[in-house]
Amino acid sequence: MRRRPTPLGHRVRGFRARRRMRLNTLAQSRTWTAPPASSVPDAVPRVLVAGWFSFEQHGATAGDLLVRDVVCAWLDGEGRPYDVAHAAPFPGGVDWRTVDPAVYSHIVFACGPFRQLRTSKELLERFASSRRIGLNLSLERPPEEWNPFDVLIERDSPAAARPDLSLLSSASRVPVVGVVLIDPSDNGREPYVLANEAIRRFVASRELAAVEIDTRLDVPNRAGFRSPAEIESVISRMDVLLTTRLHGLVLAIKNEVPVIAVDPVEGGGKITRQARALGWPACYTVDEAGDDVLERALDYCVSEEARSRVRECARVGIEDATRIRRSFIAAL
Repeated sequence: MRRRPTPLGHRVRGFRARRRMRLNTLAQSRTWTAPPASSVPDAVPRVLVAGWFSFEQHGATAGDLLVRDVVCAWLDGEGRPYDVAHAAPFPGGVDWRTVDPAVYSHIVFACGPFRQLRTSKELLERFASSRRIGLNLSLERPPEEWNPFDVLIERDSPAAARPDLSLLSSASRVPVVGVVLIDPSDNGREPYVLANEAIRRFVASRELAAVEIDTRLDVPNRAGFRSPAEIESVISRMDVLLTTRLHGLVLAIKNEVPVIAVDPVEGGGKITRQARALGWPACYTVDEAGDDVLERALDYCVSEEARSRVRECARVGIEDATRIRRSFIAAL
């Protein structure tokens, strides 16, 4: 039996194109920049969009960035030119410390708890001539006691509470991928290390949400799992599983989760034989597991074809495993 999945060809090409389009959209969102100033007439006043993403290491979260995108979409809808004040590690945008404040008729501070910090105070003071809008903020004190904005539309304060604007964001979804790797202490031989590295390299280069799942229970579990039930419950909720462990392969198929298995044994060992027994195609030896091969395998695993195949593998595998009981009972 070939270890490469035979259906990973023209039947998933259309799906791959759609998936790449989604990933390109996400990549553009991650590296998003505001329209360049040259695209807008100089006479049109600009809006500066700021937030905790405008300062290095100030706790900017995914929610802050989603609200940033909502505000920018609103400005786009109104045809208002704007810049976004970004600080590392967020790409693009402008540095609020170096731009000319006179260019901006408004500054919007979007999202998060707003406190009297030195950095946020410096920001508002530098743009004191602009109309300052506080949007989607949490204030600990009543606005009548302290409010540094000309217009405040708070998310919450002792005086009011509103829905958070991240509810309006339209972020694309990416596959949630479980990663089950053999523990380095189990076997330090080079093929095992290379198999793990192949999966880690692939995960790091793709737009996906990776969830590390440690299956060892004889030592403190790195993810805090305490029982097989906890581990299997997490595996069952993944879109795809990547693994260098036999039971990563088996538990994924049992729970009808498409899986990409990399067998560390040269020429194929127990993982390859188990994939063959279950009829699952996406299993590779470590020398086969290049990025291109894993990319095609991932395209396959997020397809409906793979979902159908894994359901059939689980059904047949469970039936075959059930027959083993008779052999066991007969041996007693």
